[in-house]
Amino acid sequence: MVAVSVDPPNVSASLAAKQGYTFPLLSDPAAEVIRRYDLLHPAAGIKGGDIARPAEFLIDPSGIVRWRNLTEDYKVRIRGQQVLEALDSLGVPAGAAHRR
Repeated sequence: MVAVSVDPPNVSASLAAKQGYTFPLLSDPAAEVIRRYDLLHPAAGIKGGDIARPAEFLIDPSGIVRWRNLTEDYKVRIRGQQVLEALDSLGVPAGAAHRR
């Protein structure tokens, strides 16, 4: 699992530490990756700054997106159970997903 944010690296690192994240929280201040996945939410952030729409993707080892969850509201986050159900629907045992 990896998260990507438009926040600068120091802000992303601070947030990851504060939240106790055990996965990488990458910084994409130019929104290059965010634009590539069509996730930019222009002027939706504090003081009208651009932010990334919350989204989750399950990508197979060959790089094909097999499942995605998108929202327009930055306050809405997916629950872990929903990701486990998506893995199940793809035929991937939940315990095997982290080993890929």
